Amino acid sequence: MSGTSDSFGAKGTLQVGDASYQIYRIGGIEGASDLPYSLKVLLENLLRTEDGANITADHITALAQWDENADPSTEIQFTPARVIMQDFTGVPCIVDLATMREAMADLSGDPSKINPLVPTELVIDHSVIIDVFGRADAFERNVEIEYQRNGERYQFLRWGQTAFEDFKVVPPGTGIVHQVNIEHLARTVMTREVDGELTAYPDTCVGTDSHTTMVNGLGVLGWGVGGIEAEAAMLGQPVSMLIPRVVGFKLSGAIPAGATATDVVLTITEMLREHGVVGKFVEFYGDGVAQVPLANRATIGNMSPEFGSTAAIFPIDDVTLDYLRLTGRSEDQVALVEAYAKEQGMWHDPSVEPRFSERLELDLSTVVPSIAGPKRPQDRVAVTEAKEQFRNDLKNYVVNGNRIEKSSVDQELRDSFPASDAPSHDAHEESESAGRPSHSAARVNGDRASNPATVTLDGAEVTIDHGHVVIASITSCTNTSNPSVMMAAAMLAKNAVERGLTVPPWVKTSMAPGSKVVTGYFEKAGMWPYLEKLGFHLVGYGCTTCIGNSGPIIEEVSQAVNDNDLAVTSVLSGNRNFEGRINPDVKMNYLASPPLVIAYALAGTMDFDFESEPLGQDTDGNDVFLRDLWPSPDEVERTIASSISREMFTEDYSDVFAGDERWQSLPTPDGKTFEWADESTYVRKPPYFEGMDAAPTPVEDVSGARVLAKLGDSVTTDHISPAGSIKGDSPAGRYLAEHGIERKDFNSYGSRRGNHEVMIRGTFANIRLRNQLLDGVEGGFTRNLLDGSTEPVAIFDAAQVYAEAGVPLVVLAGKEYGSGSSRDWAAKGTRLLGVKVVIAESYERIHRSNLIGMGVLPLQYPQGQTADSLGLDGTETFSFAGITALNEGSTPATVHVTAEKEGGETVEFDAVVRIDTPGEADYYRNDGILQYVLRSLVSA
Repeated sequence: MSGTSDSFGAKGTLQVGDASYQIYRIGGIEGASDLPYSLKVLLENLLRTEDGANITADHITALAQWDENADPSTEIQFTPARVIMQDFTGVPCIVDLATMREAMADLSGDPSKINPLVPTELVIDHSVIIDVFGRADAFERNVEIEYQRNGERYQFLRWGQTAFEDFKVVPPGTGIVHQVNIEHLARTVMTREVDGELTAYPDTCVGTDSHTTMVNGLGVLGWGVGGIEAEAAMLGQPVSMLIPRVVGFKLSGAIPAGATATDVVLTITEMLREHGVVGKFVEFYGDGVAQVPLANRATIGNMSPEFGSTAAIFPIDDVTLDYLRLTGRSEDQVALVEAYAKEQGMWHDPSVEPRFSERLELDLSTVVPSIAGPKRPQDRVAVTEAKEQFRNDLKNYVVNGNRIEKSSVDQELRDSFPASDAPSHDAHEESESAGRPSHSAARVNGDRASNPATVTLDGAEVTIDHGHVVIASITSCTNTSNPSVMMAAAMLAKNAVERGLTVPPWVKTSMAPGSKVVTGYFEKAGMWPYLEKLGFHLVGYGCTTCIGNSGPIIEEVSQAVNDNDLAVTSVLSGNRNFEGRINPDVKMNYLASPPLVIAYALAGTMDFDFESEPLGQDTDGNDVFLRDLWPSPDEVERTIASSISREMFTEDYSDVFAGDERWQSLPTPDGKTFEWADESTYVRKPPYFEGMDAAPTPVEDVSGARVLAKLGDSVTTDHISPAGSIKGDSPAGRYLAEHGIERKDFNSYGSRRGNHEVMIRGTFANIRLRNQLLDGVEGGFTRNLLDGSTEPVAIFDAAQVYAEAGVPLVVLAGKEYGSGSSRDWAAKGTRLLGVKVVIAESYERIHRSNLIGMGVLPLQYPQGQTADSLGLDGTETFSFAGITALNEGSTPATVHVTAEKEGGETVEFDAVVRIDTPGEADYYRNDGILQYVLRSLVSA
């Protein structure tokens, strides 16, 4: 929290009203005045934690005198003020901490040292599934089912809340982690007593969810990390990082009528993905910033992982203060935020342009209504061009080409649970091809494929075809925190109902707000009856559809989709639409603003032009177009002003950690160490510390390694470690069945992350994974190269064979390996399968760091080279020489790779070592970050 040095004399006092705070002033440091806001936050962090060893005066000078044009090369140690988690990633974090307590005792250390040293908060929001929808009791039924499925996990979290200090849990049914963060948990400026003095400092955080960046909208510097990195931060370890390049993004103008914050963020996502911002900070500045409401800033910050930046931040200004007041923060806190920001030069001044590494600009008045799809958030399409683009994209999903035939794994997945009690569907992301071809006999209707099927719904026959919208879901943190788009959706629904329009019966509709405040302002504005008339009943407060918890689509529709191999669609107000993530029945997924979700639900198909086609007829037989229903921005803002109050926030968050009767009545284990239940299939003691010595053993070169998987570009952490449903015939499914779990109770991989036995078996088990060691096969399969067979074998089963033979494993990959969610199990599972090395063309930041944190060596092909250009087909035997140089205290730039083919021919090259900082080298030398932390605490 605080260092022992103060080389620059920065420590001083800030008086705010009657309160006095110790602060560390950055103003006296040469070069600090024109730093970007985000780097000023980091500079204060270094000043406050300077200890003369890990954080020195040289580090502080290097940051203050940052060369904006240089490539990152200077390592610093960033100490986040707090940690925030959601339940999918939080359960394994607490499992690890519980295990570390026992390991600490085994090493003759003090188990009580394993305790969060910074405020740590967990919000349970990823477990609710839309089993029930379109009816008044949907919320109550879904919560009831959630507790039935997850009671064991929730009991464990309740134990953690009592066993660990400074660890709090926000119970189910409250809200989405990032919305709860901006509405209540975030401080913007923190206060904490240090050595008897009340110290004020910028709120910063790391979170075990990639969309932690939503809090950037509130001026809070934070980003997503893997669970293992978060655990280290909880235990007081700084985050090792290079001073990044900072991209200045200038905003000017104002959003035009008809466009929304969602359209702005899809435009920015497209721009920044194209520009290239991976590993960089993005910072918004300029006259247009003051015109961007806080909710819109949060929406933009939320999408940072989708354009690839580490953070996407707005500085503090009057808009920040107004939002803090609205959401119930105390006047003393608001006064402190204003005084602190102005004292430190962190208050936004549009007349001053900080020094940035790169610059982009967007005139907000040029933004047009947009959607993104059918499989990536950066694939923006103007709504006016959406029908034409849909027809172009549809060809990739229904026409045979040089792609893999539809796999029987689809039906196997659907058979793995009954529709009445379905667990989360497979939450995974884009794969290498543009889509899955169909082997159906598609007809061409005009210039689009057509394969109509007749279905009886509600006693009437209807026709289902390619492009029909079978899921329309208002969900996810990105948009449900934003009153402007949520109220616009409700008012559009009201206008539609008043004109006599209805939603076609094949559409599964749902409304999952990010907090109870949304429910409150819908109630006060009288909007619920209209939303419910269109089927948008409250289904839960959680991520739902966006994380893959859409629940099953309508049973008869599902049957028709599968019998006729239809490429149907989903439309959701979320941030991720990767291949197969939303629902296994749905091939094409589109991100859209909440009002556009309503509009597409009314249309019932993506094959629709809102400009020229009516959504229906009113009671007088007149055509009704979308433009007739769309509320004006002034109407929306007036309704919001009369419907949202500070009291809503203070009331809903007054006792946010208490939970309802279900939560409070859960039997809670006690004790400082957890009593592991041998029969548990949810929470088990992991093997990370078994046989661990007090001192690390030297790292070794790797030889005789075989390839477990050869993968293409854009393989995501969802491909590596899916969050969704567990197939009955998969290794994980077999394990659960052997332990007496019925298929209907399998739940999801995400919910079972506290059980390493399930998660190892689920690693690389994604139904859309394409392992290039096999031809024409999708899913978690590979070849056993030891017996020369070309028959598919489950990746887990093959890994067991290799382990018994003492053969280390390698994964070969393409570009952007590990993109997507900050999923530590993608690295944990990789390690536990026996993978020692990954070679990729490039990595996404979090997964590369997680691999190192689990003792897996990330290597990169030489510039311009790939596995294919080097002639590697994955059947080779690999050796890696030069890793041992790490034992000498330095990190080699490259290691020498020799790949021997079956005929004796060899391919040799020098692979780039992607251990980017000295801190990461320490983690690798200790066989992982948790081992490093544990040894540090034992010796402290």
